[in-house]
Amino acid sequence: MAEVVQVQKRDGSLGTAASRRLRKTGNVPAVLYGHKQGNEHLSISQKTIESILRHHSKIVELQGAVSETALVSDLQFDPLGIEVLHIDLQRVDMNEKVVVSVPIQFKGEPAGGKLGGIAIENAHEVEIECPAVAIPDSLRLVVTSVGLGDNRFASDLVLPENITLVTPGDTIVYHVEKPKGLKEDEEEGAEAEGDEA
Repeated sequence: MAEVVQVQKRDGSLGTAASRRLRKTGNVPAVLYGHKQGNEHLSISQKTIESILRHHSKIVELQGAVSETALVSDLQFDPLGIEVLHIDLQRVDMNEKVVVSVPIQFKGEPAGGKLGGIAIENAHEVEIECPAVAIPDSLRLVVTSVGLGDNRFASDLVLPENITLVTPGDTIVYHVEKPKGLKEDEEEGAEAEGDEA
């Protein structure tokens, strides 16, 4: 179910100074756009924004100054990546298809890791296209079979029905790097050497 978000209309003053003043009152500027309708300049409380972040909400039900279903399309953070400075909301119909970024959950310990390899998460999310009503919280990738020097690609993700991968399938999302100095014929003995260390 979409998270309910209370919004207020912003007064006529827009721009950087007005946005700064708004943030000092504990609110964050937002803009609602799309569906060939005019842009709505809104404000959302900082606490509500924190809830959206905590729940990784993609679709929200706007109430208050406007009543709309919207996609959280962009969050602009301060240079330290802590405070949300602005939020972009896109009007959606729950059955229309949208393109969104979804986090990847890596499950298991890679086989190559047990041989001294270094597991590297090359991508933490991928872009998908799906109906707004069917946006998943995350996509799982089981990595237990990833050996030394092996990769897993975006195309290895198992996608639920009605979901299409937008990120190129050959994008490496996970890799187990061989330790420096380990030669091909030494890989078999790497586990024993690791036990001695």
